[in-house]
This record gives sequence, C-alpha cells and structure tokens, in this order.
Amino acid sequence: MSEASFTPVTFPTERPSPFDPPEVLGRWRDEAPVRPLHYPDGHQGWLVTGFSAAKAVLTDPRFSSLLQNLHWPIRWEGLEPENFVQPPGFFMQMDPPDHSRFRKQLAAQFTVRRMRQLEPRIERITEEVLDAMERGGAPADLIQEFALPIPSLVICELLGVPYADRERFQRDSATALRVGSTKEEVGAATGSMMAYLYELVARKRAEPADDLLSGLMSGGDLSPEEIAGAGLLLLVAGHETTANMLGLGTFALLSDPGQLAALRSEPSLIEGAVEELLRYLAVTHLGPLRAALEDVEIAGQTIRKGQVVTISVPAANRDPERFADPETFDVTRPPTVGHLTFGHGIHQCLGQQLARIEMRVAFPALFRRFPGLRLAVPPEEVPMRTDMSIYGAHRLPVTW
Repeated sequence: MSEASFTPVTFPTERPSPFDPPEVLGRWRDEAPVRPLHYPDGHQGWLVTGFSAAKAVLTDPRFSSLLQNLHWPIRWEGLEPENFVQPPGFFMQMDPPDHSRFRKQLAAQFTVRRMRQLEPRIERITEEVLDAMERGGAPADLIQEFALPIPSLVICELLGVPYADRERFQRDSATALRVGSTKEEVGAATGSMMAYLYELVARKRAEPADDLLSGLMSGGDLSPEEIAGAGLLLLVAGHETTANMLGLGTFALLSDPGQLAALRSEPSLIEGAVEELLRYLAVTHLGPLRAALEDVEIAGQTIRKGQVVTISVPAANRDPERFADPETFDVTRPPTVGHLTFGHGIHQCLGQQLARIEMRVAFPALFRRFPGLRLAVPPEEVPMRTDMSIYGAHRLPVTW
C-alpha cells in the first residue's frame, strides 16, 4: 500500500481496560503495520504497530534517537526538544559513536553474571520489604509498600545511591515523567536530580566504593558530568519501569484468579509468567521514537528523511503474526517467545536481566507471604498512569 492509501491518524490513548492498549491500535495493525501519524506540533510522521516492522526500525542504523530530531506523538510541553535540556551522559537519546562509548562501559557493569550474583541480595530485600508491609497491616497501597521499594532499593545499592534520599529522586522522577508537566517543572526536576547525582559522583571520586558509579569513574573515559547523567538515566529507569511492572503485574494476576492459581500451583512457571507479563502489559506505551536520517522503506511504506516514527510496543507485542492468541494473558506461554518490551537493537534495555530477576523473585514471594491478597477497592477505582510516560497504576489498594 502507498502512503496515499491512508488518512493520517492521531495517537490514541483511550484504553478499554487497565491491561489492554487502545483497541484501535490492533485494528490499524491488522490493516497495515505502518501508517501516517499526525503529531500534535504539526509534524507528519508514522506509527508502527506491527512486530516485524518495529524490529526493522529498531535495528536500522538509518534511524536516529537524537532528541533534537524527534517529535512526541502526544502533547508533552516539558519534553519537547526546544524545551528540554538533555543532560550529558543521557545515552538513551544518543546515536553512535557517542552512544557506543557509553554502552561499552555500562555493559561491563550489567553482565548477566553480575546480575545473577545480585539475586540473593534481591531476595533479602524482597523479604525485608514484605516484613515491613506485614507489620504495617492491611489495607495497604501495594505500589508504595511493595512495587516501588524493591527496585528502588536494588538500583540504589547497585549505583551506590543512599536509599535515604529516595523521596527526593522519586518525587523529581515522577515530575519529569508526567506528561502534563510544564517545561519549568521538568527543567527544575531534571536539574535537581542532576545536581544531586553530580554531588554524589564528586563524593565517590574522593571515596570510591564497590558500586556502579565508582566503577564508571575507574574506567577513565567518562567525565564526572557524563557519569552523573548516565547515573540519572539508570536511576530513573531502574526503579520506574520495574516498579510499574510489579504493580501492574500484581493487579493483572489478582484480576485473573485462574492465571494466579496456575502460577501458585506450579512455581516453575515463573520464568514464563514474567515474560508473559512483560509482553502482555508493556508499560512503555508512548514509544520508542526514531527519526529517519534518509529515505527508508519499511513494510512497503517510504519513511522520508526527517520523518519521525512512533513504535507502539503494546500493539507490536500483540501481533498475531508473531504470537499465537496474542490477546490472551497466559502464564503457561513458553518463555522463549520474544517481545519488544525491553526494546531491540543497540538501545535494548541494559537492565533487562536485573528487571527479570526482580520480578521472578518478587511475585512468588508476595503471593507466598500473603496467600489471601486481594484488591481493597473495585478494579475500576484503581487510578491508572495514563498521564505518565511509563504506564501502570498510581496506587493499588490491597488487603489480605
């Protein structure tokens, strides 16, 4: 089909349920995996909803991740390229060779072996968090008492960030990731986090420790400002994404007793269940975004130089050409089936193995400790993060 075959659409945000992406995404994907998209600032770009097309874009070096080349599919004043000052070291929005320089050093800190060595500590952290939740008694907000503390504690220990400072960076992180935040609010929150990380890097320069930030300084190739910026990205991504997967995943399991019962009766299913939760729920719901550096053909459509592509991970993760019965949540689905929740290509999530371990540890521990866990409010009263760049639940009231 040619570009003229379609009228440009606008990016949909209305969801039929807390666990399903906008219905129209599936219809569009089944008609054509790539179609013109009208951006709020007037830019005419593209929406990719098909799995194969999404992988093609994510692996093609003719597409750029540079922030100054991008346009957002929804109105987001605080993060428009003309409003947002990108911190040094924010490697997620870099292209090679700059991206490669950061990726090489950081990959050495996120080896599979090192992540597995962290598992006993993650188990202890999880039990300590559950102890505190039990002491606090029911009802409780599962986000604040369980989903947020575990990844926050883990990433703080890994980076060397004092957990006592969590309220500051969690508050600033939430402001920066809120779609409705103004440019002044995003600037202030980002500046606050950068100042904090830069001060921390300076302290570690004087007194190195056995942590990731100290390890990056010993590499010698990154400036203190770049280390602080990379630390900011890892700190925010390291707790926001996993926290929302733990919260939304618990909500999904509590809402589907059959799937929860299957997971409880067969603990060995946890690896596959984690992959299924990642595929089915896909908290990265507003991208990733890429800009064409030259004319590129994807799935029969010509993406012109300068045009921006928005990839819908939730739609791609439910592509029937890639997944059998993709609209069904099934914890028995084989764990070898791939998904795009962690991205693909050179920007694939560095911390994906850490996130998997946290989820494989946390979910069984939660339901083992609280076998009677249930929602404390009707499902429709759970406030969802439709106003945030990372999807999930703002609060999840539970009792037991």
